[in-house]
Amino acid sequence: MTDESLAARVAALEERVARLETGSDVARDDVFWALEELRRRVTGSGQVLFTGAVDLPTGEHYEWQQGAVADGLLAADWSAHAAPYAALGHPVRLTLLRAVLRGIRSAAELQETAALNTTGQLYHHLKQLTAAGWLQAEGRGQYRVPAGRVVPLLVLLSAVVPADMTTGE
Repeated sequence: MTDESLAARVAALEERVARLETGSDVARDDVFWALEELRRRVTGSGQVLFTGAVDLPTGEHYEWQQGAVADGLLAADWSAHAAPYAALGHPVRLTLLRAVLRGIRSAAELQETAALNTTGQLYHHLKQLTAAGWLQAEGRGQYRVPAGRVVPLLVLLSAVVPADMTTGE
């Protein structure tokens, strides 16, 4: 390595250190800031993390973070946790959940929003969602997504919704 190329590398490193110290380094750390922090904290064979801060149209604010050790997830019996995923596997149920997060809470409004012909159809879907923990009955015919399920639900949806729909691009 020549003195000139070594000097250029040192100058580039000094510039990067200066950007890091001032917080102006917008390279990998900006794009993968959560991943970089997880890497600093990770132990064993790895971890997964999901997190979010959400302001709903209803004015409610939720913050949530949950992590898991990869070994534990890979060793777990996934089939024992199929019911919550199965409850999400119907377009009407997803429509109901989206409506509740947007502020439609009454059974009558939910029935209209989901374009269901009978209350029997509505309550069939509501029962599936409440049994799986995605909805909670509040008062008479009122429903809400439990606080501990708001961000996880949005994380699951963000895993399958095309990126251009979630980023606004």
